[in-house]
Amino acid sequence: MKITEALLAEHLVFHNLFDHIEATAPRLKTLAEVKSLAALMESMLKSHSDTEDELFIGPLEHCFEQIGQRDTFIQEHEEIDGNLRKVQITKQLRRARALLLGAVAYSRKHFDKEERIVFPMAERVLNSKTLTALGQTWMEQRTRKSV
Repeated sequence: MKITEALLAEHLVFHNLFDHIEATAPRLKTLAEVKSLAALMESMLKSHSDTEDELFIGPLEHCFEQIGQRDTFIQEHEEIDGNLRKVQITKQLRRARALLLGAVAYSRKHFDKEERIVFPMAERVLNSKTLTALGQTWMEQRTRKSV
C-alpha cells in the first residue's frame, strides 16, 4: 500500500468522525461531553499529523517550499490543535461547542487541500517504490501502536 492510499484511508475515517461530531455536538447537554469528543478528535489527529509530518511532509518539503505552502500546512495543524486544546480549558458549553465545530470545519478544509494538492503532488514527485516503502513504514508504525 502506498502512503498516499494509507493517509487517504485515514481521511475517510476522519470524515466519518467529523460527520458524527457535527450531527451530535449541537445536542450535547454537558461540557464534559463536548470535551470528551474534542479529546478523541485531538488524539486521533495527533497520531495522523505526526505520521504526515514524519513520513510524508519531509520527502515533499522542497515542493511545499516551491509552492509557498510549507508554513501554511504547519500553521493549519497548529490552528486545529489550538482550538481543540481551548475546548479543554473553557468553562462555557456554548464556547466549547463552537471551538469543537470550528476545529472540525478547519480540519475538513485542511484535509480537502491535502486530497486535492498534496496527495496528487506526492504521486507525481515520488516514485511508486518510495510511496510503497513509506506505506510499509506507516503500517509498521500503526501495528506497533496498536499492540
